Amino acid sequence: MYTTLISAADLAPHIDSPNWAVIDCRHDLANPDAGHAGYAIGHISHALFAHVDSDLSGARQDADGTFRGRHPLPDREAFIETLRGWGINDDTQVVAYDAHGGMFAARLWWMLRWMGHQKVAVLDGGLAAWQAGGFPMSTEAPIRERGAINDRDPLVETVSAAEVLENIAIGERSVIDARAPDRFRGENETIDPVGGHIPGAKNRFFKDNLQADGRFKEPEQLKADFAMLAVEPKAAIMQCGSGVTACHNLLALEVAGMPGAALYPGSWSEWSSDPSRPVQTGAA
Repeated sequence: MYTTLISAADLAPHIDSPNWAVIDCRHDLANPDAGHAGYAIGHISHALFAHVDSDLSGARQDADGTFRGRHPLPDREAFIETLRGWGINDDTQVVAYDAHGGMFAARLWWMLRWMGHQKVAVLDGGLAAWQAGGFPMSTEAPIRERGAINDRDPLVETVSAAEVLENIAIGERSVIDARAPDRFRGENETIDPVGGHIPGAKNRFFKDNLQADGRFKEPEQLKADFAMLAVEPKAAIMQCGSGVTACHNLLALEVAGMPGAALYPGSWSEWSSDPSRPVQTGAA
């Protein structure tokens, strides 16, 4: 059972196994059609495609019109139906990959754990590692029998904007922001119209979890990196722009043997939409 990372060499013998499901999560925040276009040109043989905006996210507004962020979590029942449509059962080994260091694949990894599914891993090194190994690619979309996965107790924790706001006053938990440093400091208005970060937050850019070849750092190195932030996982909240790349830090913590941190799904896009919520700019 693979629950965090899997290498291309370990995945290769299983790509056509009926009880394995490989999901391509490629995406471009600036061009939502780019991921599927790349999938159509070529993908890991037998892989299905997941769109971050439609498959891995829900409606941006509640029934009362409240903005939930750019990539809020979908309704649990709707997501279960998506997983069943991909042929996933309770005992299926799922492998997610992308071509972006795992920033989108980690979202699917986390969401399956949110549904109580433990057998899910991210392809270490992504599509580049697969191609470097000379493993088979395809342009055909596979047809899988409908799965019967069940919604079980979550293996992960989430927090709401209200809980994050309350924490600013009491300071019991650390908030770790996975965005690029310029966005964290409030210097990129193109992406974040309201710049800055949650008061008291610390910055851990998700790319800092990776080696130069795009694979994750070794567990001991990741553990040392997070120790420099004085992170106690069970008292940590992970966030980013919209709850996607924060999952990369959550995966890195699991790889480091430091489980227990929570995700703030709405993240900065939700937080900054309400002018009554406090904002801090500059370095941490």
